[in-house]
Amino acid sequence: MAYLAGDIGGTKTHLALYKEERGKVICVKEEKFPSQKYPNLRLIVKEFLKETNEKIGKACFGIAGPVKKGKSQATNLPWLVESDVLSKDLHISKVSLINDLEANAYGLNLLQPEELYVLNRGDIDAEGNKALVSAGTGLGEAGIFFDGRKDHPFACEGGHADFAPRNDTEDALLRFLRKKLGHVSYERILSGPGLYNLYQFVVETKIEEEKEETLKEIAAGDSPRLISEKGLSGESRACRKALELFITIYGSEAGNVALKMLALGGVYIGGGIAPKLLSMIKRGDFLDSFKRKGRFSDLLGGIPVKVVLNDKTALLGAMYYAKHVM
Repeated sequence: MAYLAGDIGGTKTHLALYKEERGKVICVKEEKFPSQKYPNLRLIVKEFLKETNEKIGKACFGIAGPVKKGKSQATNLPWLVESDVLSKDLHISKVSLINDLEANAYGLNLLQPEELYVLNRGDIDAEGNKALVSAGTGLGEAGIFFDGRKDHPFACEGGHADFAPRNDTEDALLRFLRKKLGHVSYERILSGPGLYNLYQFVVETKIEEEKEETLKEIAAGDSPRLISEKGLSGESRACRKALELFITIYGSEAGNVALKMLALGGVYIGGGIAPKLLSMIKRGDFLDSFKRKGRFSDLLGGIPVKVVLNDKTALLGAMYYAKHVM
């Protein structure tokens, strides 16, 4: 049987075709598409499959947005995606939509130890619920309920919960973003666009000065990438400060999620941003913010924390869901 898997995000749509051969599932085709250049998912899938003769038995798409009764209005795309419509148009009998973080959580089952960077070993006998927090184009979060024998991933939209400042600088950040955006969620900070929001805050409140040419370059280009590059290299102190704020707030929110899910079995940091900033994350500010929860600091210190290094985890999870859950 062949399985079609998809990871649908605001920036890119990543598709792969898997086939079972001699008891193993192998990837026979894989391709990425710029999501914003297409009016809907159906056209992307048809383009992907146009030269494929495989008979697809099941398809699963992890999509960045809430899924209700087989339908999803993507959070960072003008798409309404419906499993029934996809099934009919693509001539695939079984099509499922799941949240992209739920797909990521299922994908953890297929990762090798070297595809995870251990930030905090925690208790060696750690067992219980787990959680996944992923900053990328948006901020995704998911829980993994442990029933005593098996893990059961479930989606949530915790990234859109209210941002809670912890100090004077973050108080000022909240006021700054409230004027700009109205409602300030964690996603407005912990995402690619959020990194640019942090940079603007640092510059406009004069926490750090910035050269005029650098301001223009960042505003006109791929802002998150440029801020990361200039901050990591030390070329821009304002970019460096934005990255420092990002990492400490990221660690704090990961700790919040760990408490809400009682994720004693571990917290996974996914998404495309963490691996790129790993050199700074390893310094300790992320983990310090993760654990700094007052009376519960010791509890947080015992939770394993790992960074997911494989950028295909959601795609693998969609395939896993098609094969084992549908």
